[in-house]
Formats: sequence, C-alpha cells, structure tokens
Amino acid sequence: MSLLNVGARALLANQVALQTAGHNIANVSTAGYSRQSVVLQTVQGQFTGGGYIGKGVDVQTILRNHSELLTRQATAASSVDAGDTVRMQRLRQLQDVFSGGPSGIGASVNEMMNALSDVVSSPMDLTARSVALTRMDETAARMRDASQRLDEIGYTVAEQLKGSMIAVNSLAKSIAAVNEQIARAKGNGQPANDLLDQRDQLIRDLNQHIQTSQVAADDGSVSVFVAGSQPLVLGNKAATLSIDDPADFGAGSGKKVLNFQQPGSATKVELNENMLGGGQVAGLLRFQNNDLAEGRNLLGRMAIAISESMNTQNRLGLTLDGNPGENLFAPISLGNAVRNSFNTTPATTNMALSVTNPAVLHASSYTISFTSADAGSITRHSDGKVFSFDNLAPPPATTMAAVFSAQGLSVVPTAPPAAGDQFMINSLQGAAAELKALQYSPVDLAAANPINAAMGANNTGTLQLASLKATGLPNPPGLVLPPNANPAALPPIAGGIQLQFNAGSPSTYDLLDRGTNPPTLVAAAQPFVSGQAISYNGWEITLNGAPKPGDTVTIGNATDPQYGDWYQRDAGNASALMGLRDVPMFDGATMADGFASAMAQIGTRTQSAQFAAELSSAIATNLERDRTAVSGVNLDEEAARLIQFQQAYQASAKMLQIAQSIFDTLIQGLGR
Repeated sequence: MSLLNVGARALLANQVALQTAGHNIANVSTAGYSRQSVVLQTVQGQFTGGGYIGKGVDVQTILRNHSELLTRQATAASSVDAGDTVRMQRLRQLQDVFSGGPSGIGASVNEMMNALSDVVSSPMDLTARSVALTRMDETAARMRDASQRLDEIGYTVAEQLKGSMIAVNSLAKSIAAVNEQIARAKGNGQPANDLLDQRDQLIRDLNQHIQTSQVAADDGSVSVFVAGSQPLVLGNKAATLSIDDPADFGAGSGKKVLNFQQPGSATKVELNENMLGGGQVAGLLRFQNNDLAEGRNLLGRMAIAISESMNTQNRLGLTLDGNPGENLFAPISLGNAVRNSFNTTPATTNMALSVTNPAVLHASSYTISFTSADAGSITRHSDGKVFSFDNLAPPPATTMAAVFSAQGLSVVPTAPPAAGDQFMINSLQGAAAELKALQYSPVDLAAANPINAAMGANNTGTLQLASLKATGLPNPPGLVLPPNANPAALPPIAGGIQLQFNAGSPSTYDLLDRGTNPPTLVAAAQPFVSGQAISYNGWEITLNGAPKPGDTVTIGNATDPQYGDWYQRDAGNASALMGLRDVPMFDGATMADGFASAMAQIGTRTQSAQFAAELSSAIATNLERDRTAVSGVNLDEEAARLIQFQQAYQASAKMLQIAQSIFDTLIQGLGR
C-alpha cells in the first residue's frame, strides 16, 4: 500500500506540474501574466528499524515568478515614459502651428512689410497700396487661423484628459474590487496568483494615465496613492479624480487642475501639478498649462505688437485725401484682469489693462498679489520672476505702474484692492483671434508724412535731410503739427517751425515758431550733432552735414495750402511703417524676425521634450525587459518542462501499475 500511495502522490504532483506548464503556455500572450512554477516538497518519511522510508511527494504551492522591485521600477518608468511621450506628441502639433515656409506667419509678416516698399517707391500707385493692404489682411487671417488651430489643440487635450479621468476612475474601482477578492483568497493559505497578476496589470494600466505609489497591507490588499500622499485606493474603497478649472481664477486662467475627491465626500482637493510625476494626465497638464499657454502668449504678443505699432504709425500719417490715417487693424482690447474667486473686495474691483509700449511686451501672464491696498508683488509666469511694489513708499521703492510700464502694460485698479486680493493678467492668450484688417481702400493707407521739411534757399552749408517722420512721442502731448501760413494776416504769417543755425563752434540752432510774426523763439542755442535726431512736438528730423551761420531748415504742416497737393507724392509715413520691420520688439528680435524667434522657442521646447521622451522610453524598455526576464513565459522552456513532467507522469503511472501487479500477486498467493 505504501508503494501505491507514493505512486498516487507522484502522479497527482506531476499532473499539477503538467497543468501549470499548460497554463503558462496558454497565457504566453496575456498582458501582465507572470510565469508560474510548481513547488514540490517531500512527504515526511516513516521510521522503521532499517531507517526512514520515503512516502513520496506533495505540492507545496504554485509559485508566481515575480520581482516586486522590478515590477514597481518598470511601472514607474513606464508612467514617466507615457507622460513624456504624450507631451512630445502635443508639442509637435504646437510646432506645426509655428512652422516656417511660404505659408507660415513669418512669411506673411515679411511680405506685408516688403509690400510697403512699393508704396514708398510710388506713393500714388493705387495698385501698390492695394497690395500692401491685402498683405495686411492675409497676415491677420493667418494669425486668426493659427489661433484657431491652438484652440483645436487645446480642445483635443481637454477631451483626452476627460478620457483619462474615465479610465483612471474605472481602473481604481477595479483595483479596489480585486483587492477585496485577494483579501478573501488569502484566508485559504495560498497566494491567488492570477488575481495578483490581474491587480499588477491594473496598476500598470493606471500608471499609464497617472503615476502612483503602492503600499501593501497585511490582508494582501494594496493601497494606491497619487501625488505623493492622496489615497486613490484604500482596501476595497476607491476615490475619484477629475479635471476642473482652478478654484482661484477659474476658467479665466486658461489652466486646468487635477482634483481629488474622497469616497463619500463632497469636497474636492486640488493636487499639486509638480507632485504628479509621470503619466499621460501629468504630461497633458504640463502641456496645457505651460507649453500651450506659452504658444498662445507668443502668438498674442505678436498680434498686439503688430496691431499697436502699425495702427499708431498709420494714425500719424496722411491719406491720399489729406485726412489723418486711421487704424489699419481692429484694436485688440485687453479687457480686465481675472479676479481671484476668494477676493474680499466687491466684483467691481478689478484691473483695467492697456498696452503702453508694444516693443517691450513679454509673452507671459502675470499674477498680482496685494499685501495691502498699495503694496504687494507681481509674478511673471514665463520665468517665475517676482517684482515687489509699494505705491506709497518713497524712492527707490518701485510702484506697480512702474513695474508694468517696463513690461509694456498699463494696469489701473478700478477700485482700491484689499490685502490678500489677487488678480491674473492673461489677456495675451486670446489676442491673435481678434486681429482683423480694417482698411481695404488704397486711398486710406496713410503713406504721407503729416509734415514736410525744406532747406533754406540761401543755405551755404552742407546740410542734407536724412530722415523726417512723425513719432507722436512723447505721448502726451503726441503729434502737434506746425502752424499753417496765413498770408492774409497783417503782417503775414509764414507758418511752420524753423531751425536757424548760429555762428560758433560747436554748432547750435535756435528753434522758432513761425505761427506768429515776428516768429516766437521756442528754444535758443540748442546743440546740433550731424546724424543725431532732433525731436519736437511728436515729430523727428535727422540732418547730416555741417551748417553755416544763418542756414535754416523749415518744418511745415503738409496740409498747409501753400504746399498744395505735395503730400500725395510723399511716402514718409510709408517709410516709417516699413521701418517698423527693423524695430526690436520681441525680446530683442525685430518684427521681421519675431516669428522666427517664436519658432525657435517652441522648437527648443519640442526638442527638449523629444530628448526626454527618448531617454525615458529607453529606461522603461530596459526595466520592462528585466521584469519579463523574471516573469515572462519562455515557450521553449515550457516545452522542455512538458516533456520532463510527461515522462515523470508516465513513470508515476508505471509505479502504480507495478504496485497493482505486486498487490494482485500477493492476493493470489494468499488465496491458495
């Protein structure tokens, strides 16, 4: 009977081994499956006078070939890879918006500015004027199209985040359910290998969306935490995650946040974006809140700078009808700042925004935090720089107006703020969508200077006119045109402003207002430097050469009847418009190179993200390879084990056959 028991045990043990090998082969392609092995143990032998006689083998357990360390490392690396990859993919879409070539925004800006050169060459050519205005309309259209494409990218990111939230919450509930099954199965005294594999795979899937950390409990369940310490899964309970607008500045901030909600609670907790680690949700939030915001700010700044600078210059010129120029583009309103939802002041307390100097605008949003009604700090989001201000403190303390003036903005409170109030300036992000051309008639392009200049007929020096343009600066007072002539007055008034050069060295001049007779001395003995601009009343003249005593230069009002229709043949303001092409506007880059600078900024981000994605992908691949080396199923190995266990099973069956034969022989012998 002992031999029969040994054979039966061996037969059953090898049957389990065969079944386990078949289970491995069947699940070779099952995601997350860990190879299982039968652990056998010797049955305690029976003592006799001749020693211990073996009683066979038993199955101790079914072992899951699994490394907790490698699994967690591979899961974390895969999560980081998922976040870096999705961010890189979205940045490539953003880079497509900021692309070069003949269909890009940079080309349209250059074509717009270059078209003005034909107007400068032939100011009365209506075709040249029409082409210039058409180029302006094309630039505005491309800006709006780029803004719309950014909105589409933002929409797809928002939809992808919603999908991730559905997946995360579903996976969290599944992990909680499997936790409960594992805890119940643990009471049997043997590990529930397939359930453990299922939970590990659910955790891996969850980490594709958001990186987690896990802590094992004594009952076999695993607690899953996000953002460092928030329990997404505790035992058989799962919390809920959601993507929402920030509680402080709401939808006006242009940002999204990840909120955590405990089961059974109505309170949502905003998770720190910097604590999320990897996963697609973290990558998409970084793109939405940083990369896409920068792209919108860069595009918005370009739209505002082009609109403000060209509108200002065109308003300083004269049309073919002799009228002052009007806006070339629809003015872009910055509106008001976004109030913090927790401000204690009434809703009417806000910050009115306007552009003061488009040449120094930063592609950034700002947050103003008040420590009192007149003091606080300003945070520039693009680089995190903080500016402190105190409107009442004596110099060298900086006022809020001075801080924003250096940023090209005017920010005026509509009512006194209170301590603790916060406001966000986020107006650049939607500016490009509002850029529209207003002028379509070639007559309305203000190509002529509102002023003209003439050298005195009796000049003996070498003075030459280098440039003459209206600047409107300082503002106020802005452009003040020279007085017109009045030949009917007694005595007659010549009109205009005259520079009259004096004897001596260095050269000096007197500034005379010829709106009266005799002319009024405005400024005496002003120093003259050849090639250095002379500015007065919102216009600027540059003279080259050396004057002689008594030489004069007269600056007149271009619409003064004494000059007739001369202004129609002048292109001074068109030259000034074209000159904006070379004015530094975008962090030192000119209008012509501004889009190239924006392309470089987005391209640098994309290249950096691509490098990070490639690196994290390589790390994740290596760790996954190490994990599968321990847990993966090798078909060749399993085939060899099948043969081994088959032979052992056949040998065990032979043992039973021999035992039966011996037993039959014994029975037959006793029967005689």
